[in-house]
Amino acid sequence: MVIGLTGPNASGKGVAALYIKSKGFVYRSLSDILREEAGKLDIEPIRENLIKLGNDLRRKEGAAFLALRAIKGIKKTGGFVIDSIRNPAEVEALRKISGFVLIGIDAPLEERFKRGLERKRPGDAETLEGFIEKEEKENKANPENQQLKKCLDMADVIIINDSTISALREKIDEAIKKNKKT
Repeated sequence: MVIGLTGPNASGKGVAALYIKSKGFVYRSLSDILREEAGKLDIEPIRENLIKLGNDLRRKEGAAFLALRAIKGIKKTGGFVIDSIRNPAEVEALRKISGFVLIGIDAPLEERFKRGLERKRPGDAETLEGFIEKEEKENKANPENQQLKKCLDMADVIIINDSTISALREKIDEAIKKNKKT
């Protein structure tokens, strides 16, 4: 089984990915691939720079570039979780893998903003207005750019992460059980 995770900033994708990894799945993150590329190019790996780099790479290498890089080496056996899927072409590339399931993780806007403040990542918005502005910018319809809303629309399962981590884990277990292909 290959599980893809998509969703907006601070929705809980990272927490979900780590939980799925703890169940024996191999973890790959498209954001980590971008961070590696940023390091090679001596680009500071803050959110805005990673978004720009991702958009540039999709434009130069094709919209599915990050997903194709992530699936290199995926074997037919075992489980994989791929985090930070942000473009429909990435979803389409991953759908070619037998047993692929896309889980969308979402949460209310104010809750995501609060989580973003708590984790204190460089480049994250410090005001709700700034958070909303960045989110709107990230959802432009350019095919090479991030298109999180479209990716969420493509999800096999949507999990609303508006409660506790335990509740999120229960929803993940349910989604895996329901979508496991035998």
